[in-house]
Amino acid sequence: MTKPNASRLSQQTVDDFGDQWTRFTGNDGFYGSSALFEDMCGPLLDVNEVRGLRVADIGSGTGRIVLMLLSAGAAHVTAVEPSAAFDVLRRNLAEYGERVDCVRATGDQLSSSSVFDLVVSIGVLHHIPDPGPTVKAAYRALKPGGRMLVWLYGREGNALYLALTLPLRTITTRLPHGAVLALARMFNAALQPYIWLCRRVPLPLGGYFANVFGHMDPDKQALIVYDQLRPAYSRYYSKAEAIALLSSAGCDDVRVHHRHGYSWTVIGTKR
Repeated sequence: MTKPNASRLSQQTVDDFGDQWTRFTGNDGFYGSSALFEDMCGPLLDVNEVRGLRVADIGSGTGRIVLMLLSAGAAHVTAVEPSAAFDVLRRNLAEYGERVDCVRATGDQLSSSSVFDLVVSIGVLHHIPDPGPTVKAAYRALKPGGRMLVWLYGREGNALYLALTLPLRTITTRLPHGAVLALARMFNAALQPYIWLCRRVPLPLGGYFANVFGHMDPDKQALIVYDQLRPAYSRYYSKAEAIALLSSAGCDDVRVHHRHGYSWTVIGTKR
């Protein structure tokens, strides 16, 4: 059973993202591109394998990952989102008609009807204080032989970043939107020389800044910085913890990819 303080923290995180995604509603540019989805999947999932699949996306926000899945040829996507951004999600996906179902629910409420070929959760589980029930619900919702793919913040490769960010988050998680956005824009401006250097010399997180973050529009870069500062809860997973997250739910053949040396993409298969 989820402890009461964890429940409150979970709800606060949902509220934070609802506030965020009703303010930042667009998914344009590299931020919402098929190229970025391919980068997220890494060697664990060929995006061509998505074609024709029935997929569930846990924590859909404004529909960014859903749009990537549809662009990859998914036959149908169930978009699961619990926050106030649900109306934004439906609006952004309206043109896809019956290829999409939007469900306002938390991930642990995902239907257990075993109908999905693939369940994805990109950048969501590390914001859930107790992700176990969500991962187990995803496992139950998969067809036998179906797969679950998640992307998580990583602990390995982030020592310097965490030393700087974690103390800062003790303040920014308590600040109002406007103040956090102003800080995000200021930090993003300060990052630009570092991005320039990452394209020329090896530096910590250089692959990510040169090949991912550096391809974003400035407003999306600021949004990504904001996303690091505002949510009430964030966890940085070790490799062992990332693997255990899926294997503890029953997944077989759990494989992991250290994406750009700072995060984990993990995939597992239902027995």
